[in-house]
Amino acid sequence: MMEFVLKPFIAIYHMVDAICSFPRKLFHKEEKVSTPQSQTVSSSNNVIDNNLSNIGKKEEVKVKRPMKSFRYTIINGVGKKETGSFDAETADEVRNFLLLQEYQVLEIKERAKYDIDIGANSKMKMGDLAFSLTQLSTYIKSGIPLADSVRILAKQSSKPALKKHFNQLVYELLKGENLSDAMALQGEAFPKLLINMVKTAEMTGDLPAILDDMADYYTSMERTKKQMISAMTYPVVVLVIAFGVLIFMLTYLVPQFASMFADNDASLPALTLIILGASDFVKANYIYIIIGIVAFIFVFRYLYKNVVSFRTAVQTFTMHIPVFKNIIIYNEIANFTKTFASLINHGVFITDSMEILSKITNNEIYKRIINKTLTNLGKGDSISQAFRGEWAIPVVAYEMLVTGENTGQLGLMMEKVADHFQALHKTMIDQMKSLIEPILICCLALVVGVILLSIVQPMFSIYGQIK
Repeated sequence: MMEFVLKPFIAIYHMVDAICSFPRKLFHKEEKVSTPQSQTVSSSNNVIDNNLSNIGKKEEVKVKRPMKSFRYTIINGVGKKETGSFDAETADEVRNFLLLQEYQVLEIKERAKYDIDIGANSKMKMGDLAFSLTQLSTYIKSGIPLADSVRILAKQSSKPALKKHFNQLVYELLKGENLSDAMALQGEAFPKLLINMVKTAEMTGDLPAILDDMADYYTSMERTKKQMISAMTYPVVVLVIAFGVLIFMLTYLVPQFASMFADNDASLPALTLIILGASDFVKANYIYIIIGIVAFIFVFRYLYKNVVSFRTAVQTFTMHIPVFKNIIIYNEIANFTKTFASLINHGVFITDSMEILSKITNNEIYKRIINKTLTNLGKGDSISQAFRGEWAIPVVAYEMLVTGENTGQLGLMMEKVADHFQALHKTMIDQMKSLIEPILICCLALVVGVILLSIVQPMFSIYGQIK
């Protein structure tokens, strides 16, 4: 009888508890993730070793919970209206989260299918990532809890995509997730290397140091990327201008002279006939030419992204072109050794480091070498055994690798190799920039000169007839 009387009250209790569960999680679970630097290492070093040995295999184990995407409108801390998107399980969770950020919530609604955020789920740029990691490390060293540190990053971000990524991190941290798992749940937003390094930091309790190292790493990568862009900007601009000048001369200038030659019955040399034929072809088929170029670009990109054999062939070809060959190899070796050194120096096992490296590189030649290394390690061979005799591995890098293995200072040697090839890469880019400028100018002058010569030759014939 007593049980029958109490049933309604028990049901009401569970219902209220379910409604209030999310706010309780927000307030009570933050302490768990707020001070990773103070977390102690597990009672046995074997536990750490076991965790580290699986670091390359666990990065995709975390499965994202079923989420809905919402569009919100708020009044931010400076009194301005702001809109954005947020992924959560319910609209109430979005409201509670925004209220905890001290925002005034005006509207929350589920996003329609046609409501698309361009770039909202894109990867973070290396420059933004390096700056954010430096700030995050500084906040944590100052004693600010992890969730609050990430919350500060979200509030000061002016880019909507960055703000959303950091807000999602705060949301997951308050739900009780580790930072590495929270990053993994963002899809492709955060690099796999960073996720694995943060996972290592959570096991060893040294998050600020690893954040600083990764900030330096991505700063270096961003600097190298900018050097490559700077080197390619000038030749691309010159080629576009040259192509535009060529099209203008073939479609507008040459036809005007062609009509003049026809009116004066001028004898046309072979060069002029070739240029006039090219002009007529471009004018008659320019639509098909444009469609063909666009189709070629799309097909090439599709094959390069989806067909491994095609991508391997293209990369192999480009890595055998003079000048470009050294630039590509030096850049790949610098990135490979710098990442390898960072992983080794932070206690990640060699086999796990190789697995991570194989997932973050886009070069199929180096993927093959890394997979060969994993096979050799499984047989008990050394790392250098797989690198011996490979055309894509410079002799200096191979010898330094052997030295690192023999002396037990593999991480230090890889750092030195990375610094050496970064310097070589910068030197090669500077040389290419100084070399490609006169070459392009000569090519442009040659093309324009040939067209002008094809026009001038018949004019001499006309002048002779008049005389």
